[in-house]
Amino acid sequence: MVVVCALLALAAAVLHVVIFVMEAVLFRRPDVHRRFRTQPQDVETVAPWAYNQGFYNLFLAVGAGVGAALVLAEGSRPSGLALVLLACGSMLAAAVVLVASDRRMARAAATQGTLPLLAVVAALVVLV
Repeated sequence: MVVVCALLALAAAVLHVVIFVMEAVLFRRPDVHRRFRTQPQDVETVAPWAYNQGFYNLFLAVGAGVGAALVLAEGSRPSGLALVLLACGSMLAAAVVLVASDRRMARAAATQGTLPLLAVVAALVVLV
């Protein structure tokens, strides 16, 4: 289960790097900002927020990735599990907030939150 936990956390990290790229690098592209339900006339106003949010996602991805590596490192498993729980738990919480704030974003929330949820469950299984 330790390897499963690390792989799930790493997959969640990769997904959040992709989200970072969409929010911080590609947001002004019409096919990208539409995914975030942003109207064309609002893109310039929303783009700085998306840029900032992208970096939040990048930092969570780094935490999940480092946590995954530490979970597999001999002697560092407790620290790795703590990072996985913090980073993936935050990713999961953000997905819950997303769907709670706008039910139309349920699909995006499911995409954003499923891998972190599975990583959190796997980390808790390892702890038990």
